[in-house]
Amino acid sequence: MKYYNYITVEKSFDETVNDVKEALKNEGFGILSEINMQEKFKEKLDVDFRKYLILGACNPSYAHKAVNVEDKIGLMLPCNVVVQEKEKDFVEVSVIEPVVSMSGIKNKDLLLIAGELNKKLMMSLLAVKLK
Repeated sequence: MKYYNYITVEKSFDETVNDVKEALKNEGFGILSEINMQEKFKEKLDVDFRKYLILGACNPSYAHKAVNVEDKIGLMLPCNVVVQEKEKDFVEVSVIEPVVSMSGIKNKDLLLIAGELNKKLMMSLLAVKLK
C-alpha cells in the first residue's frame, strides 16, 4: 500500500512551489515549516543535491479534530508535502496518504478524519496539476 500520492508537472520548480502553496491554502492548509534539503545537504554534508523542498502543511480544523480523538497524533503532524525537481522543468509533488500512514492506529474516528484530510490533499494535487 502506497504511503503517498503524487503528480508531476512540466513547469519550473519555483512556479510549482508557489502553485502548491496556493492550492494548499485554498483547501484550508497553512505552511508551518519549509525545509530546503538541497541547502541542508550542501551546508551539512557539502553534497550537491537536486531541488527538494519539504513543506509542513497543517489544516487547523482537521488537526484539532484529530488531537481530540487521538491525543498522541501530534507525533504525525503536520502533513508533509514534498516538491522535488526530477529534471529541468519537470517537477514531482508528493503528499502523504493519511489513511495509510495512520492505519496502524486502531481508532475508527481518526481514520474517518484521515479520509477527509486525504480528500483535501488530493484536491490540492489536482489543482496544481490543472493550473
